[in-house]
Amino acid sequence: MVLDTTVQKTSLEEYFNLEESSDIKHEYRDGELIEMTGGTTNHNEIIGNLYIALKLALVGKPYRVFFTEVRLWIPQHNLFTYPDVMVVSGDVEYYENRQDTILNPSLIVEVLSKSTKAYDKTDKFDFYRSLPSFQEYLVIDQYRYSVEQYVKRDEGKWSITYYESKDDALKLGSVDVELALRDIYANVKFEKSKS
Repeated sequence: MVLDTTVQKTSLEEYFNLEESSDIKHEYRDGELIEMTGGTTNHNEIIGNLYIALKLALVGKPYRVFFTEVRLWIPQHNLFTYPDVMVVSGDVEYYENRQDTILNPSLIVEVLSKSTKAYDKTDKFDFYRSLPSFQEYLVIDQYRYSVEQYVKRDEGKWSITYYESKDDALKLGSVDVELALRDIYANVKFEKSKS
């Protein structure tokens, strides 16, 4: 595959102007704009279930919970993106005082779609790991009971735990919260397999 090097990169000013006026969100990857695909009802249910569970569990504690509309800036990779859910421990750090763009999540959650699965589990996870505040990553499959939990250990190594039953419960490493898969997947309707 030959890359076209004549493509003009979008400036940050153009990007922010576009995001403020567009109904479609875009990821900004070093000057290239990538349109964010629309979600499914399952995708939406899972994000909503997680957001509500985390908000309720963290009431009165020094955490902030954000979802889909709040942007994340990853300076090392010149990347602006919209994780599905983020939790910040302590004070929120903003990109140039923009109330729509944060710098310091400790927990990030992505709900996988067929079109983003490979990116979310590889390059995007690599990008997230460049953030000093980042301690935990949940990757949730919207097509079956399947959650991958990545937790950063003291020595900087990452451990992974897999959950694949609605009866499983996962204990978060970055916040003192336990989440049952049956609650994460509440009201989610899996597609019937075609024989």
